[in-house]
Amino acid sequence: MAEAAGISGIDMRKKVQSYSDIGVALLMVLIIVMMVVPLPTWLIDMLLAMNITLGVVTLLVTFYVKRALDLAIFPTLLLISTLFRLSLNVSTTRLILLYGNAGELISAFGNFVVGGNYVVGVIMFLILVIIQMLVITKGAERVAEVAARFTLDAMPGKQMSIDADLNSGLIDEQGAKQRRQDIQKEADFYGAMDGASKFVKGDAIAGLIITTINIVGGLSIGIFMRGMDAGQAAAHYSLLTVGDGLVGQIPALLLSTAMGVIVTRAAASSELGPDLINAFTNYPRPLYIAAAMLVFLGILPGLPTVPFAVLAAIVGFMGYSVSREANIQAIAAEENAAVSGASTGTSKGAAGGASAGANAGAGGQAQAEAEQKSEPVSPEDVMKLLTVEPMEAEIGYAIIPLIDPSQGGDMLDRIGTIRKQMALEMGIVVPPIRIRDNIQIKPTEYILRVKGAEAGKGELLPDHYLAMNTGGAEEDLIGVPTKEPAFGLPALWISPDLRDKAESMGYTVVDAPSVLATHLSEVIRKNGAELLTRQEVQKLTDMVKETAPAVITELLASLSLGEIQKVLQNLIREQIPIRDLVTIFEALADYGKMSRSVDFLTERAREALSRLISLKIQGPDGVITAATLSPNWEQKIMSGVDGDLTRGWQLNLDPREVQRMINAISRAMEDMIVKNLPPVLLVHPDVRLIVRRLIEGSISNIFVVSYNEITRGVQIKTIGMVE
Repeated sequence: MAEAAGISGIDMRKKVQSYSDIGVALLMVLIIVMMVVPLPTWLIDMLLAMNITLGVVTLLVTFYVKRALDLAIFPTLLLISTLFRLSLNVSTTRLILLYGNAGELISAFGNFVVGGNYVVGVIMFLILVIIQMLVITKGAERVAEVAARFTLDAMPGKQMSIDADLNSGLIDEQGAKQRRQDIQKEADFYGAMDGASKFVKGDAIAGLIITTINIVGGLSIGIFMRGMDAGQAAAHYSLLTVGDGLVGQIPALLLSTAMGVIVTRAAASSELGPDLINAFTNYPRPLYIAAAMLVFLGILPGLPTVPFAVLAAIVGFMGYSVSREANIQAIAAEENAAVSGASTGTSKGAAGGASAGANAGAGGQAQAEAEQKSEPVSPEDVMKLLTVEPMEAEIGYAIIPLIDPSQGGDMLDRIGTIRKQMALEMGIVVPPIRIRDNIQIKPTEYILRVKGAEAGKGELLPDHYLAMNTGGAEEDLIGVPTKEPAFGLPALWISPDLRDKAESMGYTVVDAPSVLATHLSEVIRKNGAELLTRQEVQKLTDMVKETAPAVITELLASLSLGEIQKVLQNLIREQIPIRDLVTIFEALADYGKMSRSVDFLTERAREALSRLISLKIQGPDGVITAATLSPNWEQKIMSGVDGDLTRGWQLNLDPREVQRMINAISRAMEDMIVKNLPPVLLVHPDVRLIVRRLIEGSISNIFVVSYNEITRGVQIKTIGMVE
């Protein structure tokens, strides 16, 4: 029955949504009709009650939204409700002046709420107007104005952050598109709120003017047209007018309060109620001080004792509860740290022991150590110590919340995204990455290892953001100086409240998990060749065999898995994707009959991938801009080579000559980078591999390509010759 009711409720909601456009259109027509056509008093009562209900519901909804964009319709809602309220004022004014009666609701507010005293009613009305205009509306208007300006100023930095996440593989194209849309919607929302706040301010002024007109008009009609004396006319019409003003101003006050709530909850992470409770119960010391102050006020002569004593007891009990909960959490954190320490100690011996230690706890770890001391170590146990993970990350205990999903960490999901990105971008199947804690390193430090050897390290401040000046920021920020671990750029760790300011100043701002993910991506790119084992090559050949069995049969007849592996590793080292395995294997099958030299086969595979290489190095206009190596250098290299690529080669050149060539190439590449061009060096096919081997230890991130690796039809633009 409950399920059926839920389904029917969903169907009813869908039906209401399908006719919502008709409802809005009818509401707008009703608003126009109310300004022209007199309405009966019972309908006026219903519409006034609906106006109050709209204000209450809107205010309550703002308590539950977590982002301003969750209520993106609010500016339009504010406009419609303001117009609806003003049309009600016109209708009630017509009834008050024509018939001296505007329905039961206005009479109730005029007689019951203010006690039948129109002077008190006027004062209450003026107070409500002042509160709305000078306090709530003015404050919300200022917050919306500042939020709109800062949101617009921060848009370039946020766009750069999205591009950085997209390039590092943390998000896909669809995610980047969604985040860009959210940024645009956020800017549009705060801009609309900045303008919508003027509606509420104008509504309050209009209500004040309408009330004044009603009082003057009512006195004139009562005295001159209906023969009332001045006191009787003032009492009758003033009460109705004040009741009308209160009925209109209370919903207006609710909506302006809702506007203030929605624009001031910029950094909210949950609903308003939990946020308020957390704000007042995170720190016990202020509660103790407040309780002591209340006790002091309660014992002062002349002040009532009971209210202060009751409040002091409540606040003191809250402080005690918060302090007790904090102590319990601290003890639990110490126990977890002890368990993590035991797990790390076991990790030094065996990977399996680490998991066992983490699950068993401190007592189980002590028991395991006692058993190890009492029992002899078998050869099988020693063999486990020889296992080396392909990739692993050692982290300090302060970084654990970024990894642990139970503590809100999403690093495991990011690693999955990185593995997919590497497969799509480079054709590399990244093995599972082992993550373990290590109390022997700094709490905020991490170390990335490839086959047991350190491949990168860095530090993270989990509750901070990393701000990098990419050249557009001129002002300085307050933060902890550091270096971006992936590329070595100077950066600052800043507090979360400075993020929007930093982005508006031109800094590129990323969170701690993104820093770790970017560093991990770069380590995989630089060491991807080490991750390609013979077993992985076997899996790749098996995969291609399902669709192109003839290629694999011919390939394996000429070359071994080890030779194929070395060719693929050479391609990965030079950042050439190996996704097009059929093309690579066909080239190896063709030339494997001529020579089994890995260098020779690598060059032939690169020439087969000329279209891919050309796309990788050409600019947005489709033109390849490159520097060329002078014929003198190429001739010196050819004359200094003993042998050739097919049989093996050895270079005999003066080291000083080699160093001069490296320096000349380095200067040419720096000039290209300064001009925002990809560093491409174009050389003769016979010397490409030799030049690459000579400079790879001194110059990184350079594309050394031969003329045979440029596909037909692609335009080449040379900007100079390396002399």
